[in-house]
Amino acid sequence: MSKESKISISIFKRLVTYALPYKRYFFTALIGVLLIALSSVFRPILIADMIDKFIIKSKNGNALLFWTCTIIGMLFIEAILQFTSSYFSNLLAQSIISDLRKKLFAHIISFRMRYFDKTPIGALVTRIVSDMEAISEVFSTGLIDIVGDLILLLAVLIMMFIMNWHLTLLVLISIPFLIIATKIFAKSMNNSFIQERLQVTRLNTFVQERITGMSIVQLFNREKQEFEGFKEINQAHRKAHLNAIWAFSIFFPVVEILSSLSVAFLLVYIAFQVEGVSKADMKSQYLEIIKFTFWINMLFRPIRQLADKFNILQRGVIRAERVFEIIDINEHIQEEGTLSKCDFNQPIIFKNVSFAYQNEEWILQNINLTIKSNSTVAFVGATGAGKSSIVNLLGHFYEFQKGEIYIGETKVRDLELSYLRNNIAIVLQDVFLFSDSVHNNITLGNEAISREEVIAASKAIGAHTFIEKLPDGYDYHVGERGGVLSVGQRQLLAFIRAYVYNPTVLILDEATSSVDNESEEMIQKATEELTKGRTSIVIAHRISTIQKADQIIVLDKGEIKEQGSHSELIANNSFYKRLYTKQFSEQTNNG
Repeated sequence: MSKESKISISIFKRLVTYALPYKRYFFTALIGVLLIALSSVFRPILIADMIDKFIIKSKNGNALLFWTCTIIGMLFIEAILQFTSSYFSNLLAQSIISDLRKKLFAHIISFRMRYFDKTPIGALVTRIVSDMEAISEVFSTGLIDIVGDLILLLAVLIMMFIMNWHLTLLVLISIPFLIIATKIFAKSMNNSFIQERLQVTRLNTFVQERITGMSIVQLFNREKQEFEGFKEINQAHRKAHLNAIWAFSIFFPVVEILSSLSVAFLLVYIAFQVEGVSKADMKSQYLEIIKFTFWINMLFRPIRQLADKFNILQRGVIRAERVFEIIDINEHIQEEGTLSKCDFNQPIIFKNVSFAYQNEEWILQNINLTIKSNSTVAFVGATGAGKSSIVNLLGHFYEFQKGEIYIGETKVRDLELSYLRNNIAIVLQDVFLFSDSVHNNITLGNEAISREEVIAASKAIGAHTFIEKLPDGYDYHVGERGGVLSVGQRQLLAFIRAYVYNPTVLILDEATSSVDNESEEMIQKATEELTKGRTSIVIAHRISTIQKADQIIVLDKGEIKEQGSHSELIANNSFYKRLYTKQFSEQTNNG
């Protein structure tokens, strides 16, 4: 057995474990296909007996009508059984996929931020959506049907050998050729499915990224180039599917030819047998032709369908392998903390903290810092100085390699992650809004926060007036990523969101760097309201927005260069003073 086959069997076994809680659905569907198989295999005998007794021998029209109605009734019962089997197999599939999708999504949202930094979002969407649909087919149209087809094959072969083993061996002459063709077909389809999976992921990733970044595409006049890139990926996707279609187009005609050859062998054999035999024996031979013709169709139809179902199974296993790869990734935040009690109205202390995203390429080096409770501390510095990294470490979005961070005397690592983040709110420069109402974007679906609390927070922040002017007020849908709102309006919603969650520690990550002067004034007022009575950490691009901060920390290349109040730093011939003078002169010239 090849290594690939062993992996596929291992993945399939793992997939089947998700079916164990729903085994009653599986067995209900299985009983349905079993009864269909047994009913189908006896139908040719019943039809042959009808022809013999009520057409050839007695010509009894009433009896023929009765047994014809009986066969129609059998077909009706088979249809009911087919419905039952199909319903419960799909119920099984959707139950499994629901569980697996929830497990995968829960796993993904527990990953460290660094995983999302290096993983295309389109690839994750493919795993959660389209890969799951392919996996569901394993149970809805794959596994149960394969079992049913195998039962039918076995039942047909047993019945054929019982009736006439000579004829059965003759009919089976073409089976070895069919097995060879099926093996070649399965190998070809496996390669096609692997290519198809890769191209689906590439296509989803490309489309997701270009649509998300459409403003950049259009701003830099890249429509033509991106369309050419899409055409190339789409062509590769088409080729992967055509390879599968090509294999299907060859295999199924081969099955039909071999099926026809089996019928031909049967007819030729019978033709030689009827020479010199009695009329009664000839009738017996004709009746065997009828039964065996039905059985040959029953024999080759499942074989043809088995190849198709095995392909569905194969595709599902290949997609499941990619899903399990993500489930097996250990990129979780190391939640070692067990404490769920801590007074956050204490100093935040960084002791010898060093941090690198990878290896020892240090973003922060030997940070020693004390942030007093209920004070406002601002971080300034050039892009890449490490400002955002400090707040990311405080919220435990990334793991720092050296040193410790304390709330009072309690290590941040000792706190439960959910408890820590319930006490910290972050307002980012790039505000993310969901395609939902204003109210739900503020509360994030938290039903414990009432509409009255949201309105009170909006009034406190100074955003109630603009929200009321929206077509549906607080029920207005803001579009994907809040696209129908201005940058300043989105920023105000982020402030309201932080306000209603009432954090003890507030972090503002360059919250005014991308807004106009009018919006900046509103946000400045909102900032003053939001920072009252809580520890506030401000990452600033514009020095004018942080002059009132109790303490200003100047970072450069991951190290603290200076710290003090605005007046203290200006009084010295410092890096901060040069930065302030430069920004002031730029604003004067622009004005």
